[in-house]
Amino acid sequence: MVEAMSKSIGQAEVLVAGGGPAGLAAAIAARQAGFEVTVVDCAQPPIDKACGEGIMPDGLAALRQLGVRIGPGQAAQFRGIRFFNDQDQVEADFPHGAGYGMRRTVLHQLLVDRATEAGVSLHWGARITGLSAQGVAIGGQHVACRWLLCADGHNSLLRGLAGLDVSRSALRRFGFRRHYSVAPWSDFVEVHWSNCGQMYVTPVSDNEICVALITRSPSVRWEDALPHFPALGARLKDAQPGKRLLGALSISRRLATVQLGKVALVGEASGSVDAVTGQGLSIAFRQAIALAEAMRGGSLQQYEVAHRGIARLPRMMSTLMLAMDAHPHFRRRVFRALTSEPDSFRRLLALHTGAISPLKFGFRETLSMGWHLLAA
Repeated sequence: MVEAMSKSIGQAEVLVAGGGPAGLAAAIAARQAGFEVTVVDCAQPPIDKACGEGIMPDGLAALRQLGVRIGPGQAAQFRGIRFFNDQDQVEADFPHGAGYGMRRTVLHQLLVDRATEAGVSLHWGARITGLSAQGVAIGGQHVACRWLLCADGHNSLLRGLAGLDVSRSALRRFGFRRHYSVAPWSDFVEVHWSNCGQMYVTPVSDNEICVALITRSPSVRWEDALPHFPALGARLKDAQPGKRLLGALSISRRLATVQLGKVALVGEASGSVDAVTGQGLSIAFRQAIALAEAMRGGSLQQYEVAHRGIARLPRMMSTLMLAMDAHPHFRRRVFRALTSEPDSFRRLLALHTGAISPLKFGFRETLSMGWHLLAA
């Protein structure tokens, strides 16, 4: 049920700090595992965020496991990914299932509704200000808990207070998002590349698309970026842009550890990959399920191992795509290699979405792609 902080929490078996998609998914998974769960967030639902608003097939599978159902008219389906760079173009369908594009506010409300249905206690408008051995401080009130799940985002306060803020690596890029009132012209998510960064287009309904920009330069603005993507600019010329232009950081961060004692990090608080991978939500939902299984087993070390496994492939793909972003010559070589052997892109996409394992991708495919990169 949704409660105001005027009613004392007192104590919680599982306390989730952060009521965004990662926190709500963790709360739902923990509730399904049999725990009593309380979520605390300083915002009010539905919570919006600048993002590409696409959910990959593996993320949708995790949502189904959490009992979240997406109804008619709440999302737009896309069947694969299409890359553009200058005159080169490569695309591939997902090998199993489809992805969904949907407004972040719609997704958040679905998660709120599912959490409420599952019996999660939701406290909005409440800010966590401190951490102790027994629990947390919320507006001067002490709340004891058995498990503390920190889902308070990139700039997690609790991550630092818990001593888990040791980062092995961190790279920042800058993201912006705008909606356009226009019928989607493709049932793919399109990723347009240039020396300015990437713009990617996700259908979110029958008459609306989400366009996101990610760039390394903090000085680039939306109007400055569009001329770098002439094909996309032509598509958007007569489309009606939404009034809201949201911005956010896209951070690639890897932490030394994501758990300590009774404290666990989940979602962007636990590290992240660059937004261009499109895997942020899928990673968070899969982490939530793995975390609940670890709590049920009584040891968060199990979650540590699962967390590394969940992030491994997205990090590999992020490394490749960030190298393509930073080095135009390398990007052209990759595109020429992929266009000369389109099946490689299909298998890379299957690898990216977890449809095949790295072992099944195999030495032969790796060698073949390496050869085409050299030949290009």
